[in-house]
Amino acid sequence: MRNNKPLPEGNRVCWIKLLATICLLVPATASKSESGESVLSASPAITQLLPAESQPNRNLTARDAYAKWKAEAEKPIILDVRTPEEFLFVGHPVMALNVPVAAQTYVWDSATGQFPMRSLPDFVSRVEQIAQHDDTLLVMCRSGCRSAQVVETLTRAGFSNVYNITDGMEGDLVNDPNSVFNGQRMVNGWKNSGLPWTYDVDPKRMVLPPSP
Repeated sequence: MRNNKPLPEGNRVCWIKLLATICLLVPATASKSESGESVLSASPAITQLLPAESQPNRNLTARDAYAKWKAEAEKPIILDVRTPEEFLFVGHPVMALNVPVAAQTYVWDSATGQFPMRSLPDFVSRVEQIAQHDDTLLVMCRSGCRSAQVVETLTRAGFSNVYNITDGMEGDLVNDPNSVFNGQRMVNGWKNSGLPWTYDVDPKRMVLPPSP
């Protein structure tokens, strides 16, 4: 039976932001930045995309994801889809595999107020290097937005057990003007939940795209 319960508030915010900004994984059209560099912009199809595979039964908090990883004999794969820079310098779960879904560009786009990311077209094929279609994948990004799109993409590619870690590695922003931490990612998330993470890097746990 289809689950018709509404998405949690945090996920609704994520999807609203995604609809308003670059779509990293759904079909996209090429556009030109102010410098003339070709970047990806959201396809009109994104307005029709609903996170069917990211309904509550496909969502896990970081704590729940770690508990699932510990409990299952056939260990799920913690799939960290952030950029290599995030994986290296922000830290990552000790058991995670880094398969970046997008690369950071460095040309400012004043229309969107950001340095756009560009999707990596070989993402699914790189996931297939380290996972079978029936493996359990627990997908992580910074705060649950990119990973929600990855759940959708991998499910459409034939992966049957894909879950979104909704609070990601860094968690949510503190929303308290009276706090010295206002605006910082210090609420929930893998790091803030006291789960095992590290800065140490094993290049064998990184499945990166070819060098340009």
